[in-house]
Amino acid sequence: MARFLRPLLRGTTYTRLLHLWVPMLIVSIWMFIDTSMPYVPALVLVPVGLIPAVRIGEGVQAQLLLTPGQQDPSISVAPSVTWRDRGRTVLWLEARMALGWVTAGACVWLPIISFQLIEVARGRVPDDVLVLKEATPNGWYALLAPLPLIALYAAVVGLGELTTSLARKLLGPSRAEQLAALEERTEQLLERTRIARELHDSIGHALTVAVVQAGAARAAGDPEFTERALGAIEETGRAALEDLERVLGVLREAERPVSSRPTLVDADRLLESARASGAKVDAEVTGPLETVSGPVSREGYRILQEALTNVLRHAGSVPVRVRIRVADGTLDLEVRNPLTAAIPGPGRGSGLRGIRERAALLGGRAHTGPDEGDWQVHAELPLG
Repeated sequence: MARFLRPLLRGTTYTRLLHLWVPMLIVSIWMFIDTSMPYVPALVLVPVGLIPAVRIGEGVQAQLLLTPGQQDPSISVAPSVTWRDRGRTVLWLEARMALGWVTAGACVWLPIISFQLIEVARGRVPDDVLVLKEATPNGWYALLAPLPLIALYAAVVGLGELTTSLARKLLGPSRAEQLAALEERTEQLLERTRIARELHDSIGHALTVAVVQAGAARAAGDPEFTERALGAIEETGRAALEDLERVLGVLREAERPVSSRPTLVDADRLLESARASGAKVDAEVTGPLETVSGPVSREGYRILQEALTNVLRHAGSVPVRVRIRVADGTLDLEVRNPLTAAIPGPGRGSGLRGIRERAALLGGRAHTGPDEGDWQVHAELPLG
């Protein structure tokens, strides 16, 4: 019994009832003007539903009154864009008015019938209630009095559920809106992936340089070399902290521009860090790096950073050739180092896969692997 009566304790039941009563306000006003044509409000709803902004108002009302306290994604609050959306809005307005008529009739006549049943049981037969007009007074009619109220309860709850279901079907997102929501969700996932890569590349590079420098300084036993190694560790750590602050800033402020992230124009910092760690870096830059677009230049910087990190982590102090070329609408980036026996290092990350994924996201390609006795990382990124 308690479960049966539970909807009476929910505010949603009454907000849905209010939603069904709202169209009847318009009908009531019209009935004061002309009672001979009660269908006029329903006809007026056809051109009204074709107005794009009407869908916004209906969506807002539906979310506030049919699903209060929650943002229901299955009810759109966007204007009509296509004729299909406008047609669905017209159907919704007509259905809402029809259900409003049924609700109004139930809320008015069912309590009256319940009251009149009690009157019949007391010996008074009403003249204005058709179903009881020919009734014979009898005390047993009092037992039937609760039935109209139960029917009213069922009508209010059932019509509220039916209206909510229709709102989700007729005011639900169109195909274009669903596609836009999917694209937005994809962008969010890509942003999370990008942040994870930023942390992996930046912090991984700094830790690799620090470990290599510390190991080399301890093995060398030279105070002057140790001093240089500590300076390199300090500089790399500061750069990593700056990168970490940028990434955390993206997490704190979703609208913060990414233009503050390092680009290939700042590649000298990476090259000097690798040289300070013992790698013999031979760098050659061809073409105007400053003309490369922000996204391409930033991803190119991260690819170069990951490639140098892998050299230091797995090959140690070896000659490294870095070639960066901007020409023919393409950024060509190559990092090569001699193949050596594997050197124990701080873990095996997903850096190579990340390099290929970065290139693919920009419509380019990347190759990593042995090539003519060297280990090669080669990326081609379109500039346009």
